[in-house]
Amino acid sequence: MARKTYQGEKNDKSRTMNKLIQSVGIVLEKKGYTGLTIANIASTAGVDRKLISVYFGSVENLIETYIKGKDYWVEATAAAEQTLANSKDESTRHFLENLLLEQIHYFALNEEMQKVVLWQISEKSDIMSHVTQSREKMSSLFFPYSDKELAGRNVDLRAVSSLLVAGIYYLVLHTKMTDSTFCEIDLTTEEGMNRIKEAVKFILKQTYGAE
Repeated sequence: MARKTYQGEKNDKSRTMNKLIQSVGIVLEKKGYTGLTIANIASTAGVDRKLISVYFGSVENLIETYIKGKDYWVEATAAAEQTLANSKDESTRHFLENLLLEQIHYFALNEEMQKVVLWQISEKSDIMSHVTQSREKMSSLFFPYSDKELAGRNVDLRAVSSLLVAGIYYLVLHTKMTDSTFCEIDLTTEEGMNRIKEAVKFILKQTYGAE
């Protein structure tokens, strides 16, 4: 009987933690990052606000847990090491191209993460500092492989990648926050987004000097 009681308490804790984590996303989508208060998150989850401190230590840790669980680059890093090792005979261009095309797709559909990036560039915070440091783990995994492939060539793939990643973020946000085209491209259409994807492929092809 004691074991069943413990298991029940464990399951209750897990359910409550999941409620709180999901509530961060709900509040973020409805109220933006300024609405991420203890009161709003606990109320949305329907639990006592004290449980945030009990289970996560602080509301900041809770928010960081949510963001890291949703962030495209943090999630992609988890599978990157094995993928790169298994494809060591292939050009790293294909790996990077797939990452960037998936970033476009994921970010365009995820309104919560759009608000997270807006938060990231709007004010300085320890939470976003920790998240961006986690994103950089992908760089430490990927670039050693690309450095070997591009050795001896006058190519700054880190700078090119920086512009592409940042450009994708900005173009998606621009599309969501304004009603205007960008360089006469309507990014609200599939045709417009496909033009951006083709441009990403073209830039990487030129950078790698691929045929």
